[in-house]
Amino acid sequence: MAFDLHLGEELDLLRDTVARFARDEVAPLADEIDRSNTFPMHLWQRMGELGLLGMTVPEAFGGSGMSYLAHVVAIEELSRASASVGLSYGAHSNLCVNNLYLNGSDAQRSKYLPKLCSGEHIGALAMSEPGAGSDVVGSMRCTAVQRGDVWVANGSKMWITNGPDADVLIVYMRTDDAGKGSRTVTAFLVEKGMPGFSTAQKLDKLGMRGSNTCELVFRDCEIPAENVLGGVNQGVKVLMRGLDSERVTLSGGPLGIMQAAMDIVLPYVHERRQFGQAIGTFELMQGKLADMYVALQSARAYSYRVAQAVDTGRPSRKDAAACLLYASESAVRVALEAIQSL
Repeated sequence: MAFDLHLGEELDLLRDTVARFARDEVAPLADEIDRSNTFPMHLWQRMGELGLLGMTVPEAFGGSGMSYLAHVVAIEELSRASASVGLSYGAHSNLCVNNLYLNGSDAQRSKYLPKLCSGEHIGALAMSEPGAGSDVVGSMRCTAVQRGDVWVANGSKMWITNGPDADVLIVYMRTDDAGKGSRTVTAFLVEKGMPGFSTAQKLDKLGMRGSNTCELVFRDCEIPAENVLGGVNQGVKVLMRGLDSERVTLSGGPLGIMQAAMDIVLPYVHERRQFGQAIGTFELMQGKLADMYVALQSARAYSYRVAQAVDTGRPSRKDAAACLLYASESAVRVALEAIQSL
């Protein structure tokens, strides 16, 4: 690639480190991850050793104390080797770890973050339900009722990334009458092994296979009151506080997918010959490559710029959403063009 991706010494070193790890230890497993629909569990410890699992968490809690832009770069390079690994990594490091840091008390941070940052524990976030997706707050049916010093939870959550493996989960539940508006949802820290909490079937997905996904089931699950995250009936506030960083960070996944497509197509069009010449010399193929390149670099520039804005305390909610939308739609177009080029 001729485009200058220089982001400064620290981020360039991070990119090189993650790219080397992804190339040497993730890419060789990518095919089997997809075929077996299984995540290689040893990768969690390796990512922890590299300081990738708590990138936006201060060192005092076991993290690396880096930026959201750094987090985008890490997800991009991991997804370049395996989009499934990149997705599971993002769900752990941003949806769980970063949200826990942003909204947790010092006691909660000290209890959970060190093991999540080291890879000893795996994290997840559970919001969606079988009947609650885009209108998750209004349609949420999973409930928790306070009884003394515990909250008793009942219901289910669906499509939870890392659900089958997670040791610590941020789970949103209805804790007041839905008719009272947005202040009726609470975020809880749920631990594997809590009585009444179980995981149901692991989903056999079409894409992102190996990014383990399942249903969570709560049957009179008792959650200690100290596991409330961010305050009772403050779940929407917890949700919105991390929304901008979640969107821009996860846009790194589609960026990695597009780069992987370019990695495959560029050598191929120079090797594949038709009518006595490499197909890369044909105007039609050159047009496809140009479209792929423009889509990748424009999405990359947009995501990087939005991440920098979040890092400097100038987040734009519409741009955080837009960069993820643009990167995702661009990745679909680039992947389709790559298929036509091979």
